[in-house]
Amino acid sequence: MSSFPRALLRALLPVPLLIPLAACGGPPAAQDAKPAAGAAPGFPYSVTNCGVTSTYQAPPRRAVAMNQHATEILLALGLEGKTVGTAYLDDAVLPAYRSAYDKIKVLAKEYPSQEVLLGANPDFVYGGYSSAFDKAQGRDREGLAKSGVNSRLSVEYCTEGKVGLDQLRTEITEVAGTFGVPERGERLIADEQRRIDAVSARVKDKDRPAVFVYDSGEASAFTSGGNGIGNEIVSLAGGTNVFADLEDTFGDVSWEKVIERKPEVVLIYDYGGTTVEAKKQRLLNDPALAQVPAVKNRRFVVLPLSSAVLGVRVADAVESLGAQLHPDAA
Repeated sequence: MSSFPRALLRALLPVPLLIPLAACGGPPAAQDAKPAAGAAPGFPYSVTNCGVTSTYQAPPRRAVAMNQHATEILLALGLEGKTVGTAYLDDAVLPAYRSAYDKIKVLAKEYPSQEVLLGANPDFVYGGYSSAFDKAQGRDREGLAKSGVNSRLSVEYCTEGKVGLDQLRTEITEVAGTFGVPERGERLIADEQRRIDAVSARVKDKDRPAVFVYDSGEASAFTSGGNGIGNEIVSLAGGTNVFADLEDTFGDVSWEKVIERKPEVVLIYDYGGTTVEAKKQRLLNDPALAQVPAVKNRRFVVLPLSSAVLGVRVADAVESLGAQLHPDAA
């Protein structure tokens, strides 16, 4: 999910998530990273990610991150020195990583072309969304493998069923292992879990309001389904996603369905060219929604889109949303 047009997004996101190889571009032959001089501790390291098995003789030395949450995972693991390119921000990089981010070359405002990507001479390409590996644009994982470039796709886009904290642990653990910094991954996971547990403890005895996630949409509503980490964030923060039964990460639903489910809170995802205020006004100005409890009571909460994907902002999102849903427990 990012700020490109919704129609294109729906074409690129896996629908449903029960077709992992299609979402990952198929299983190319395993590629061995070129070994660095001398043996690195923990190597060779083998990992199977979204149907693609890679064996690394040494950590990647020239990584390109294709989406913001992929970039921030690398920065959180202290890997800016091995990251030679980044692309496609949905919003501002976390302040803690800004200095490190500013030292990395931005290859494109959105996705780089195949020529620009390969021109960075990467040995590892990390995609946060399946759209990062668009075959029509020459960036598919199989094609990269034939060029001797290893790749990784976030497990959010090739997990069968619901995505939760187990997948977050997998993502961080495997990226840390790939780069030979497993202890950094363990520390990052422990910190995320500690912060999430603290929120869960504060809201565990609170009533769980019914939450409608409004990403975008006019004729229909583009919302968070039950299979993405966004659904888990709502739950951990003490709410209930009214479209948890939608078996997808994101999907379109009719406004009639929104009305039927009577959400008590609207969670707006903040990104792109449409402001949060404009999204609020779209809901407030629709007579059909006037009696929806969340709209009638003007109960809106907000998260940046970059917090609602599988990355290092999951704890941030749970803390922020928990405080907004349950201000008396913050």
